[in-house]
Amino acid sequence: MVRRGAATGWAVNARLHCAAGEVNIGTGFANSHETTARSVRIDGETRRGTGALGEYVRAVWLTPAMDGMFAGPASDRRRFLDRLIQSLDPGYRSLVSRFERAMRQRNRLLANGEMPHAQFEGLEIQMAETGVAIAAARLDTVARLGQRPEKADPANPFPWATLALQGFLEERLQSQAALDAEDAYRETLARSRMRDRAARRTLEGPHRCDFLVGHGPKSAPARSCSTGEQKALLIGLVLAQARLVKQQSDGYAPLILLDEIFAHLDAEHRAGLFAEINRLQAQAWMTGTDAGHFAPLGSHAQTFSVENGCVTA
Repeated sequence: MVRRGAATGWAVNARLHCAAGEVNIGTGFANSHETTARSVRIDGETRRGTGALGEYVRAVWLTPAMDGMFAGPASDRRRFLDRLIQSLDPGYRSLVSRFERAMRQRNRLLANGEMPHAQFEGLEIQMAETGVAIAAARLDTVARLGQRPEKADPANPFPWATLALQGFLEERLQSQAALDAEDAYRETLARSRMRDRAARRTLEGPHRCDFLVGHGPKSAPARSCSTGEQKALLIGLVLAQARLVKQQSDGYAPLILLDEIFAHLDAEHRAGLFAEINRLQAQAWMTGTDAGHFAPLGSHAQTFSVENGCVTA
């Protein structure tokens, strides 16, 4: 975020110790009329797109805006799941981008009232190939994240979650081979051109999927749980993903970023969070406005104060 009143943008750099060895990274924003894009440098070399950072470091995070995810629109839950997948597979982001680019081009043809068969066919083939790959990646991640009650750790204060996907492709892939699902989706897109033209958008595909989360011990959908229960479920999912990333990355835990994490958490859940992070041996960055909430960490953490744009130990 550019500081209010600043004439220039911002830049930040860091030294990473990761599986690739020691890497210097930097990213910034010029805050000029010429460009609105962030720049990225790795070991002094300019790279295209922030996705390049995913080749060197994995991260999972929570912000206050995500607290209402379970009660909000499906797009919020879908975005959350896609970020989890990206922490496991940096290439997933480009897969989603290719699908969205083809869909935007198809939607443009629909909105303009154009019906050139060859163009539609080419775009729909791209959407079928990338769409099925996206759905398959989501199903795989949900299966790996899924927690069984008999495997739940009684010492873990965060409840186990039931996970499911609801969507055209996701449901087909559970009973069909990927190639058959591709054919079915491509045929569905071709048949629905007139209907989609009336709606001026594509009505079927992975962009309509919903990520369904339930509170396992209560056998209740997350959206009907209390605010505190929803926050505990959300943290439990992020910690489960961090464990999965560590298993897949030769013991390298991801960076964990937790912004204003203590809202709706009681002392028991705060202590449980600290214990889980210590068990993961992960570097975690946590922010809060009450220094007392961090006191139980003792010598396990460094504490910084941020005031008027300055950071002090």
